[in-house]
Amino acid sequence: MIASRYILTAMAKHLVDIDEEALGAARAELGTHTIRDTVNEALSRAAGQRSAEVKRSLDRLARLELDDQNDAWL
Repeated sequence: MIASRYILTAMAKHLVDIDEEALGAARAELGTHTIRDTVNEALSRAAGQRSAEVKRSLDRLARLELDDQNDAWL
């Protein structure tokens, strides 16, 4: 039995209008064959990019040398 990467994720059905030209382009870019796989892969990549951006921003913030907050009230 082949394990699916969607086994432990929550799934919901949504009725949406999808641009067929954009779907075709996304399928070609992502190498997917079904609408479901294309949409899930695109969402997964977008979420991963967002997570990476948030991590980079937090890392940048953590590296800042900020004044001690106690000095702010002097």
